[in-house]
Amino acid sequence: MACDAWREKLDAYVDGELPLSDAAALAKHLRECTECAGDALERVQMKRAVAVAGKRYQPSIQLREKVQRSLAGRPRRAKVWVWRIVALPATLVLLLSLAVGLYVERESMHRQRVYSELADLHVATLASGSPVDVVSTDRHTVKPWFQGKIPFSFNLPELQGTDFTLVGGRVSYLAQSPGAQLIYRLRQHEISVFIFQDRGAETVVSASGPVSTVSFIVESWTKNGLRYFVVGDVGAQDIARLSQLFKDTG
Repeated sequence: MACDAWREKLDAYVDGELPLSDAAALAKHLRECTECAGDALERVQMKRAVAVAGKRYQPSIQLREKVQRSLAGRPRRAKVWVWRIVALPATLVLLLSLAVGLYVERESMHRQRVYSELADLHVATLASGSPVDVVSTDRHTVKPWFQGKIPFSFNLPELQGTDFTLVGGRVSYLAQSPGAQLIYRLRQHEISVFIFQDRGAETVVSASGPVSTVSFIVESWTKNGLRYFVVGDVGAQDIARLSQLFKDTG
């Protein structure tokens, strides 16, 4: 049966490991099949629960420092001071290179973790029986709905003359901070636009332009103290076009 074939791809879909063409076809099937949509939602919820549980018992900074102090060796004898002076420049260069490499790797992992969480939110929203809490194609109806529900305001772009359609919106959370999730339709695809307060390390600093996370394309930027994310299974040019509409909105 068709559903059996799609269910075999659900795990790869929620993990962002499907090619864009397969992800788009599966997303279309989820909109039409409530049973598969429920299975996808269950997988997303399980994935997020495991991620939360995995962070529950991380060692504190104080514990790490205590262990490092206990493992610190005794100072070597004074006769090796000359060798230390000679080796110091090379050691500093090595340490600096390692520090830069670790920083870049940490930022990349953090970015991918945030993008993965947003992709989970996007999938869970589309798999839900009620993807949006305020249903309207009118930006002047959707924007006021968020007043009092999130701690900031934002503007929505005018879509007249474009092939994008506003579907509605809902409140979403990133790093336990509330924000707006707006759903736009382009042809047979749904695109999520997330807006949160920019909290530096709690959000993400993205490279300019859309980036691929295999199943989805993501673009992110900051504006007026807010962090924007555009997530969808469309092409990078479509993500960039919708992003530009928001960037041009006053």
